[in-house]
Amino acid sequence: MRRLFIAVTVVVLALAGLAPAAGAATDIEAALRKIPGLTIVKEDPAPAGFRFFELTLTQPADHRHPGAGTFQQRFTLLHRDFTAPTVAFTSGYNVSTAPNRSEPTQIVDGNQLSMEYRYFTPSRPQPENWAKQLTIWQAAADEHHAVQAFKAIYPGKWLATGGSKGGMTATYFRRFFPDDVDATIPYVAPNDVIDPLDVYNRLLSRVGNDPGCRDALKAIQRDALKRRGELGVIAAADAAKRGLTFSIVGSADKSLEISVIDSYFAFWQYQTQADCATVPAPGAPAADVYAWYEKVESLNTYSDQDLSPYIPYYYQAATQLGSPEAYDGYLRDLLRYPGADQPKTFVPSSVKIPRFDYLAMPDVDFWVKSRGTRLLFVYGSNDPWGAEPFELGFGSRDSYRYYVPGGNHGSKIAQLPAADAAAATATVRRWAGLPASAATSGLTARSAPAGFPDFDADLTLSARPRL
Repeated sequence: MRRLFIAVTVVVLALAGLAPAAGAATDIEAALRKIPGLTIVKEDPAPAGFRFFELTLTQPADHRHPGAGTFQQRFTLLHRDFTAPTVAFTSGYNVSTAPNRSEPTQIVDGNQLSMEYRYFTPSRPQPENWAKQLTIWQAAADEHHAVQAFKAIYPGKWLATGGSKGGMTATYFRRFFPDDVDATIPYVAPNDVIDPLDVYNRLLSRVGNDPGCRDALKAIQRDALKRRGELGVIAAADAAKRGLTFSIVGSADKSLEISVIDSYFAFWQYQTQADCATVPAPGAPAADVYAWYEKVESLNTYSDQDLSPYIPYYYQAATQLGSPEAYDGYLRDLLRYPGADQPKTFVPSSVKIPRFDYLAMPDVDFWVKSRGTRLLFVYGSNDPWGAEPFELGFGSRDSYRYYVPGGNHGSKIAQLPAADAAAATATVRRWAGLPASAATSGLTARSAPAGFPDFDADLTLSARPRL
């Protein structure tokens, strides 16, 4: 599926160590209750030494006009210690209700305040006014309000982070409110500055180190489009079983075609070079081909049910964020819906899309190059979303960019070559006001205490979105 998102995973609360902490429990509860507009929805079990809360914070629907109504925005708080560093985390989508720790939170062993992006339900203003309320500045203002409010109880160092769209969100937050946090660590964050030549397609034409793999992916795409009737029967049966409909994109056949186009991008986004061996050969049994697409890019990806939760993302892609051009030149003779693979296709007609803001991304790009300070970007060399990364420039200070060799859209500091991982970890700890000595212990320093679910599972991103 073509969206950059953090998927919320189900956490079994009976995991070992998941029990409310004793002792200073009332202290953090009392502190939270003093924050204006904050509501403690409930406290969930957390690993020993931590407290985990589901919260809502009253936010202006329009920060430029605070009197124009409010809404309740969802947050979670993983509390360890009032004196520890605090990490502001966002996925750019829904907030997870699992007590996970992002990599920077693990590195600094800190608290973590996690935010749900506005317009992702239930964090949606009523009445809706998409054009005024759903912009990168409004979302940054949400995070600004929250961070300032929580500084009343966490006066130490603050870091901002996020992966994918969350990494973009963390960068935009820093651009508009540069003094709110001490440093920002964005992961696999695209920087879609308008480019007359599509850099994504240039990367896709040479991604990986095996031309045979690229050829095999293109061959199975062509085979699937030639056999769309056969595969469509399987997809239709699956859709009927799951109650899927396709009114937003227009038809199940259109969904299938767009999914096939996207599969090449999605493969490199989430698979590794080793997965090239799994690509079916043209003419393979339809059930085997369908199963492979289920792993890489479901042929029912663009059902109404799968699209609906992410309409705010596609709206932003169509209005400010931008998106890559479809990599489909070698499929043109087989397409029934050329040009359909663009963000507006995935936004219902009831939501009006204003004229694209061509200044939004260049503005952020220029800020990073001219004034960005204490930024650390992490990318994967095989991740298509890294085709147009944030660039450090003449005015960037104490800022860094790292690439995981062969890395995909799940790349992180721990996957970097040892020297780079140690340097990046030491930098994050320095920004958090901590000694660098623990940075040399590698993965051991970032291992989760007993009872924490795997954060990587909660960072499972869908297949390729159009950002």
